Amino acid sequence: MKVLLAYPHHDSRRSVLLQPEKPELDPRRPAMAAVPPPPANPTTVSAKPDRADLLEAVELLCRCATPEETRQLHARLVKAGLSDNRFAQNRLTASCALSDARYALEVFARSASPSRFMRNTVVRALAESESPGDAVRFYGGTHALGLPANRYTFPALLKACARLLGLEEGRQAHCHVVKWGLQPDVHVSNTLIHLYASCGRLTQARKVFDEMPLRTVVSWNAMISGYAQNGMSSEALSMFREMQIEGTEPNEVTMIGVLTACSHAGALELGKWAHAYIRRRGLGVRIGVATALIDMYSKCGCIERAVEVFEGIPDKNIVCYTAMINGLAVNGHGENAAALFDRMVMVGIKPDEISLISVLCACSHSGLVEAGRRFFRDLQRRYNVAPQVEHYGCMVDLLGRSGHLEEAYELVKNMPFEPNAIIWRTLLGACKVHNNVKLGELVLKEIMMLEPHHHGDYVLLSNIYAAAGRWEDVSKIRRRMKDRGIVKTPGCSMIEVGNKIYSFIVKDKAHRHSLEIYKMLDQMAQRLRSAGHVPNTSLVLIDMDEEEKENSLNYHSEKVALAFGLIKTGAGTPIRIVKNLRVCDDCHSAMKLLSVIYEREITVRDRNRFHHFRGGVCSCGDYW
Repeated sequence: MKVLLAYPHHDSRRSVLLQPEKPELDPRRPAMAAVPPPPANPTTVSAKPDRADLLEAVELLCRCATPEETRQLHARLVKAGLSDNRFAQNRLTASCALSDARYALEVFARSASPSRFMRNTVVRALAESESPGDAVRFYGGTHALGLPANRYTFPALLKACARLLGLEEGRQAHCHVVKWGLQPDVHVSNTLIHLYASCGRLTQARKVFDEMPLRTVVSWNAMISGYAQNGMSSEALSMFREMQIEGTEPNEVTMIGVLTACSHAGALELGKWAHAYIRRRGLGVRIGVATALIDMYSKCGCIERAVEVFEGIPDKNIVCYTAMINGLAVNGHGENAAALFDRMVMVGIKPDEISLISVLCACSHSGLVEAGRRFFRDLQRRYNVAPQVEHYGCMVDLLGRSGHLEEAYELVKNMPFEPNAIIWRTLLGACKVHNNVKLGELVLKEIMMLEPHHHGDYVLLSNIYAAAGRWEDVSKIRRRMKDRGIVKTPGCSMIEVGNKIYSFIVKDKAHRHSLEIYKMLDQMAQRLRSAGHVPNTSLVLIDMDEEEKENSLNYHSEKVALAFGLIKTGAGTPIRIVKNLRVCDDCHSAMKLLSVIYEREITVRDRNRFHHFRGGVCSCGDYW
């Protein structure tokens, strides 16, 4: 998109004059689809428009329910000689903006002397339309006319920038806010926070927040939600504590942000506290909060509580059904998820593309091949939903991991659109599961043409080579990664203990309790050997002796987190761990035995799903 909010050096102290996209055109008439002008026959214009005519027209404009009615009243204004009346123009623009942003734009363009109210109304209408970029372009054009901005201009303009993820345009708009001296305005600052958070610039969002002379609950919500949506759960929860200390009353949006943060961090105890707070405040009956609670309990591995919340919702909609289907899917209850989907259809709720992705994921996680084929067939036949790349991705994953590699490959080749890297990567993961070297090499070539620098693809093929004992090929892959500057994302695991979140990486020795943790890790390794566990050293992608490989496996981040949990929690206390990567085969086998050895329920949430280890068995049924 061509940047219109541009001026030298982004210096807010300088006088700024925005340039329209096409200077040779009247900037009040941006290049957009033409809207037919209202009928204007000079011979029919009333000679003496009076106040009664004006008030009647304005009252009728306030009652307009459709664009057609608005156009008819516009024609009446022209015939009555009121089309140039400032009050009538403002009311007409506002009426048009409710249903037809393009027509509001045309009204503005035909005005001989458009008001600031008209400009702000059109910016707001365009910002909320399907083309928010038009709001940015329109603002640039009107600024070149010398029409001043005010506190009502920038919230809509910044919202348009946020929808576009237009950080550069947003920064330039921020400079205009400073130029007009509007940075103390609470509504402008709130939308600035929202803009920077939407673009992932939380440091800048926090700077705006800290400089606000007055904060409202919306200001706090923008920061909490921004942190939560960017995966900064600890910062979101810390912000919520600050909010309480300052005495600002949380509302529904606040609690949704807090629950989202708990979901990302797997902070069940904090989530339970938030749920109790919601009950005390009477917010639990609201559908948005209830859905967030379902999501939080599901992502913290407490699926029973999620089901309780779901069943307690009196008027369930497709959003809460989808959240519950997702929760059942990632917690290993694929059959229940499929049954809930069918129940949703039976009560008259039509599935959309998102709910269909959820039920296909459920089938994939549980290996329900026939059910998955049925849902995929019904996409268009029964539900009139055109299959998207995500639906194909779910089917490729389902077929590939269940051993139907050739069928999955054919599905990819026969997709109605070009497969993206994610589709091919899904198939490569299935090749790793079944050690299919030949197909894996073919798939990697396809991925390299699309995303040649993604570390996970090289690691997957390395795993396939290592499992086949082809160490020379493993070395070649590692050399290629080094030559291209590709670095593997390090494993990181989080655990909640005493309402605090602790993070650990592989071979983590930075923690103040590291001596105790490593003593526990040694004890865990000894007790695993005594129980008959044989480390799966084929997962170590470096050609070293077996003892070194075993030691390497002992210090994976999820085992370090588990050791800390065993030290710091009482006997019999469930332990919940969140990992940023897929749990490896050796850790999966070890966790099953450790749940018996230490008589603990151990829950590990990796990047794909939950693993509930209890009594030597995993909820995934070793299918992941």
